[in-house]
Amino acid sequence: MTRMPVPPFTQADAAQKVRLAENAWNGRDPQAVALAYTPDTRWRNRSTFLTGRAAVVAFLTQKWSVEHDYRLIKELWAHANDRIAVRFCYEYHDDAGQWFRAHGNENWAFDAGGYMAERHASINDVPIDAADRLFHWPQGPRPDDHPDLSEMGL
Repeated sequence: MTRMPVPPFTQADAAQKVRLAENAWNGRDPQAVALAYTPDTRWRNRSTFLTGRAAVVAFLTQKWSVEHDYRLIKELWAHANDRIAVRFCYEYHDDAGQWFRAHGNENWAFDAGGYMAERHASINDVPIDAADRLFHWPQGPRPDDHPDLSEMGL
């Protein structure tokens, strides 16, 4: 089974892969998101190391239970063959109502079928005031006409 697009990635393929990932994560369904990864996927997310789809589901379930009103924008940074580098920002608030904008970079490696085999993420959270939020679309995928990170100066 394949998950299009598959490597080797063109510029258009890589951009499509990034937007598909962004849309899935904005859907906040851990089971659906995990299906984009190989069964034995390996992750580093900040200081957390995971192996396998079940671990991804558990991680995302916990993540989205404390990151409320989560909205994400990913942007292609670079690509080559079976690898894609992404930069991203997401906004969320915690249980106390404090808003954050998380800034990060991810390095992805894919198998021949287009499934992500490795994900390495470095992320920094910056507290922001609610008035400084920039991501205001309704919960779910970012509208096609919404600016990307570069257009927003992030």
